[in-house]
Amino acid sequence: MPNIKPISELRNYTNVIKEVKYGSRVYLTKNGHGHITMINMQELDEIEKELALCKFKLEMEKGERSIMEKGTVSSKELRKGLGL
Repeated sequence: MPNIKPISELRNYTNVIKEVKYGSRVYLTKNGHGHITMINMQELDEIEKELALCKFKLEMEKGERSIMEKGTVSSKELRKGLGL
């Protein structure tokens, strides 16, 4: 069950911080609408690593698709194109 609190609860931020654990975020609302999420740093790091890995995989798939559709160039063509 999500832990949702009004942002005014941050007046007692020590109590709110105690509730933030790995896998247990605290969602803060302002005027009844979602405003801020507090998340454990280790969990955030893992989420960011997973996102970076997904972006890397997507770029690799784009490259593979380009190779399949357009082919590749020889090293001679590459040098010529680079003016070497």
